[in-house]
Formats: sequence, structure tokens, C-alpha cells
Amino acid sequence: MPLVQISVAEGRDPETLRACLQAVHNAVRDSLGVRDESIRVLLTEVSPSLWSSGGVTLAER
Repeated sequence: MPLVQISVAEGRDPETLRACLQAVHNAVRDSLGVRDESIRVLLTEVSPSLWSSGGVTLAER
């Protein structure tokens, strides 16, 4: 059972997030040849103040 975990910064609209979930699901199905019902995709939204790169948070940028 494939499990894909995605972390993104908060702020995207629900339709965009749903499209991402579907695209990832389809990519896993098509590349691994597994059944739809066996695929799990977990998308976590992270506050920009809790996500940093190079010592600077996204909120600070």
C-alpha cells in the first residue's frame, strides 16, 4: 500500500489542494500499477511561521 506524504505552506485554496491530491494519486497509480483503493496520500499544511529555509521562516520572507 503506497503512502505519500506532502507538506506545503498554508495559504492555498481547497480546490488547488484537491487537484494536488488527485494528481499525486494518479501518478502513483500509473507509475506503480496499484489499485486506487490501496493508495494513501496525506497532505499537511504548515504555518509559514513554522517553515524555514536558510534560517529564515516563510513568514519572514
